[in-house]
Amino acid sequence: MAPSLTVFTPTYNRAYTLPVCYESLKRQTSKDFVWLIIDDGSSDGTRELVEGWISEGAVPLRYHYQDNQGMHGAHNTAYELIDTELNVCIDSDDYMADDAVEKIVTFWKRHGSSSYAGIVALDASPDGQIIGTKLPEQLASSTLSDLYAKHQVKGDKKLVYRSELTRKCPPYPIFPGEKYCPLSYKYVLIDQECPLLLMNEVLCLVEYLPDGSSMNMIKQYKRNPRGFLFFRKVAMEFAPTYKDRLRESIHYVSSNLMIRNYKFVWESPCKWTTLLAAPFGLLLYLYIQNTNKATVARHGS
Repeated sequence: MAPSLTVFTPTYNRAYTLPVCYESLKRQTSKDFVWLIIDDGSSDGTRELVEGWISEGAVPLRYHYQDNQGMHGAHNTAYELIDTELNVCIDSDDYMADDAVEKIVTFWKRHGSSSYAGIVALDASPDGQIIGTKLPEQLASSTLSDLYAKHQVKGDKKLVYRSELTRKCPPYPIFPGEKYCPLSYKYVLIDQECPLLLMNEVLCLVEYLPDGSSMNMIKQYKRNPRGFLFFRKVAMEFAPTYKDRLRESIHYVSSNLMIRNYKFVWESPCKWTTLLAAPFGLLLYLYIQNTNKATVARHGS
């Protein structure tokens, strides 16, 4: 019988962290999953490490190697290859709670249907502290955008999606010379289809490593302005509140200034808001260009 869930892990030169994830998958109380590793051009012995695990046979494992495209390129490949009903991304520096697969599959069989995009659940730090806030107890379902904008949820959350929807969404664009486009692009589009079921359970243990993207967001802004610009236009168009639209517009202006595109008002889906945001976008651009800080905030992209 085919598994219900694909746990996929994009990885790039993370052979030193992957064993922790592997051990957590060996400990799963349910084996109703397959682990899909997308190796995004590693040169640190990741292939040999994974081939050893495949020989071991303790975890059902699929391995795919590709030339380096960045995290979003690895996600594109994963969504093309996934053939299970559900999927969840566990980053190469994170690991699953021992009963995570069992909780996902049991919860979905009980409550899931084509009316829902999947499940949103909790991340925690290795000492068990919830990242950010819990999900609102009074809500059974919500879009991800509304959780943050209207229900004031904070911190990264673990997303389990119906693979039909992640496949149906257009892929992340690959811009020459850039290696990052915010993953939230697909999440915003899926929000327009149907809401997520809320599950106040910890599925993933998260460690923010110094070389991870969460801890280096300002560097990402500088290195990948076209990827961020692309995302901001989508986020502006579908922003759940005006405050969110204004914030996305400020970032949109900043990204345009980085690539010296001064037609940004005419190219914006929200021209008046972009005009209002322009002075603040200029200030953000100057701040990003001159700061030594690594990140503006822990959550967000």
